[in-house]
Amino acid sequence: MVEKFIKFCLVGGSGMAVDFAVTYVCKELLRLNKYLANALGFITAATSNYALNRLWTFHSHGSISAEYAKFIAIALLGLGINSAVIYLLAEKRKLHFYLAKLLAIGVVTVWNFLMSYFFAFSAA
Repeated sequence: MVEKFIKFCLVGGSGMAVDFAVTYVCKELLRLNKYLANALGFITAATSNYALNRLWTFHSHGSISAEYAKFIAIALLGLGINSAVIYLLAEKRKLHFYLAKLLAIGVVTVWNFLMSYFFAFSAA
């Protein structure tokens, strides 16, 4: 489990880069609402993370459609947690948006790993 968590975190690092890039482009360049921009970044990264985790972290051979559906469901629940943490830290505690986002990603990483390990890729 420890090795898988380390790989999951490395994949998550690449996902974080995707997430921040998409969020930045949507929020700063396209001037979308920060929560919509955050959601777009998060979902784009989740899709990238699914592919990398399937191949490298969990070496899964299960049904792609079933696993992806589970993974995205987990990610969407994680998005709710992510948005709640950002709201609490950025709006209520007045932390900088991107610092709040970084902290939210840390919280959601634990959620996503445990749910991926025990649910999405459980047959792996």
